[in-house]
Amino acid sequence: MVLKSLTRPKFSSVLMTKEETNELIPGLPEDMAKICLALVPQKHFPAMGAVSRRWMLFVGSREFSAVRKEVGKIEELIYVLVAEPGGKGSRWEVLGYQNNRVLPPMPGVTKAGFGVVVLDGKLFVIAGYDVDHGKERVSDAVYQYDARLNRWGAIASMNVARRDFACAVLEGVIYVAGGFGSDSNSLSTVEAYDSQQNRWTLIDNLRRPRWGSFACGLNSKLYIMGGRSSYTIGNSRFVDVYDPSCCSWDEVKRGCVMVTSHAVCGDRLFCIEWKSQRSLSVFSPADSSWKKITVPLTGSSSTKFCLGVHDGKLLLFSQEEEAGYQTMTYDPAASIGSEWGTSKLKPSGLCFCSVTINV
Repeated sequence: MVLKSLTRPKFSSVLMTKEETNELIPGLPEDMAKICLALVPQKHFPAMGAVSRRWMLFVGSREFSAVRKEVGKIEELIYVLVAEPGGKGSRWEVLGYQNNRVLPPMPGVTKAGFGVVVLDGKLFVIAGYDVDHGKERVSDAVYQYDARLNRWGAIASMNVARRDFACAVLEGVIYVAGGFGSDSNSLSTVEAYDSQQNRWTLIDNLRRPRWGSFACGLNSKLYIMGGRSSYTIGNSRFVDVYDPSCCSWDEVKRGCVMVTSHAVCGDRLFCIEWKSQRSLSVFSPADSSWKKITVPLTGSSSTKFCLGVHDGKLLLFSQEEEAGYQTMTYDPAASIGSEWGTSKLKPSGLCFCSVTINV
């Protein structure tokens, strides 16, 4: 019923009544109206957001996601940042549609060295450095893309401008750590973002400056690994571990170095290191252990991969132009010998990064 009403010319007059009475859907109890809207397929969300401010706020809220989950309508979508044809710039696209679907251009200047995380159905593109007009000015700007309303917007800037840093989400909070500052100094500062208050707060520093590293949230703790503390010391195998329950940092001595792509699948971290594209390094936080999984040979042995996650499986997107390549999948829950498979999900070009958003 809701889908049909969205297409009726006389619906605007109903909206005026709805606005005047402050009812989500005129004549329906509030809980029932929320369920009705939550049952609508994701592709209609942008149109729903244009119906009224009340609908827009509900569709973009945490509550909407909670109701969608309750009625079993959550959709898992894969968003990838890919190179534009001809290598001129990049664009975001969502996989799974015919020829994939291209997102609206990200606002602001062209950037590199930025961070990407997902929280509450939104994609966050954080800081980095501006590359327009040949300049490399480090940024503190943060933009978010609302996957439900299909639009970009700016949020609060960070306290410290930075690039080439680590970032991840842990228990509803975005953390950003280390990187390079505006004067090219290596940073040890760490910030946490509260989406409800739209505010960045500086928390306890890392034990040492760190740049070129990456982060992930596992087992209620924030793990930061890889990268360097300086140009001269070399790559670090130390893992910085932050426990938000006691606001303190600890350290694990064994980690990955020079990681080109990583993804959390289930309760484990999967990494591909620059020196070994034909194997996955898998970290289990329960005992801080690592193991190696061999990647089947497909196409060129020098093929590099970008990792993604969909439906509980790891996706290996090729970073090379390979005719006929099908995206490989690894299922950690499968029986021995049947873990590897293929997926029809495929970026339209060279894949720089991949994120999973539930809407």
